[in-house]
Amino acid sequence: MKITSDIINKHGISSGEYKKIINLIGREPNLLELGIFSAMWNEHCSYKSSKKYLKTLPTKNKKVIQGPGENAGIVDIEDNDALVFKIESHNHPSFIEPYQGAGTGVGGILRDIFTMGARPIATLNSIHFGNHDHPKTKNLLNGVVSGIGGYGNCMGIPTVGGEVKFDTSYNENILVNAMAIGLVKRNKIFYSKAHGVDQPVVYVGSKQVEMGYMVLVWLQLNLIKMLKKKNQLYKLVILLRKNYF
Repeated sequence: MKITSDIINKHGISSGEYKKIINLIGREPNLLELGIFSAMWNEHCSYKSSKKYLKTLPTKNKKVIQGPGENAGIVDIEDNDALVFKIESHNHPSFIEPYQGAGTGVGGILRDIFTMGARPIATLNSIHFGNHDHPKTKNLLNGVVSGIGGYGNCMGIPTVGGEVKFDTSYNENILVNAMAIGLVKRNKIFYSKAHGVDQPVVYVGSKQVEMGYMVLVWLQLNLIKMLKKKNQLYKLVILLRKNYF
């Protein structure tokens, strides 16, 4: 299949990014390869709009066991113990479906703690909503708080700190930041990189829907426009509930 500009645009790849793909692999990508780049380079996975700011933060120190590049960061606290931590934003999902969006945000970072071989011991959050008088604020606040508490509490992991802020700038784009902390022995840390050949690959989880990752690309390209059209946003919620919840 010939990769056209329309196909490239539908995958959320800019012209500059497409040129970089060609430089990386030495040729034009096929449809599968383009899909993989689209999935890994979208905002949800790569933080491409904020990466340049994140790179200015310090990440190396004699106490830093694991910096960026793994499922979670790890800091040495001596006595063969280490703290594992992860923070994630789940903004748009929580705006569309507050309880599920916030809950899965917490679930995602707890998963990342587990994958490093650690045991989660606490969660924190920083959540930002629109004006108190905005018609959506009460429902969003109740749903997000319930979602954060519901996931963590069901697993017996306490929420030890957090903050809530209200401002008109968040009326149509709330922020839901969740953080998890875990404890691990230094000699029990588990890394994600596999080694060797002929190793089995096991997929665990629910069946993937037909839309797959393309729903993330589509949301990234169209969500802001849809937020301005109430009827279209309603249709989107029904679509996501039907396929995901």
